[in-house]
Amino acid sequence: MPTVKNRSYGLVPIAIDANGKRLYLLLRAYRNWDFPKGAADGDETPLQAAIREFREETGLVEFAMPWGEVSKDTAIYANGKVASYFLAQVRQQELSLPISEELGRPEHDEYRWVGTDEAAVLLPPRLQPIFAWARSVTRL
Repeated sequence: MPTVKNRSYGLVPIAIDANGKRLYLLLRAYRNWDFPKGAADGDETPLQAAIREFREETGLVEFAMPWGEVSKDTAIYANGKVASYFLAQVRQQELSLPISEELGRPEHDEYRWVGTDEAAVLLPPRLQPIFAWARSVTRL
């Protein structure tokens, strides 16, 4: 049975457009699409880490959590990693991906606000259960 060696925490950013359609914010690093996430610093709680990573990776600071502080974990992947995701409602907007102090460049190569169909195509298999959960929890 695989053991968890690394944990990361993130938000699934969801915006509602003028037509009431849900849009999801995805970030791309190299060929991999994901939601904003990263490891906890010090004694951060999972939610504190998810919020900090969201702000660091997107530059966005305002969001709401109308679905509560519920989260879902991925299955174990890539040598013992597990990511936990929370749901956040944000306003769709242009981003300028911030420069990472550690890397000297943005951590991600691209971002996209995408609808359900495009998100289902872009997200890797390990995130499909997270995406299905996000869609089911956020249905009105």
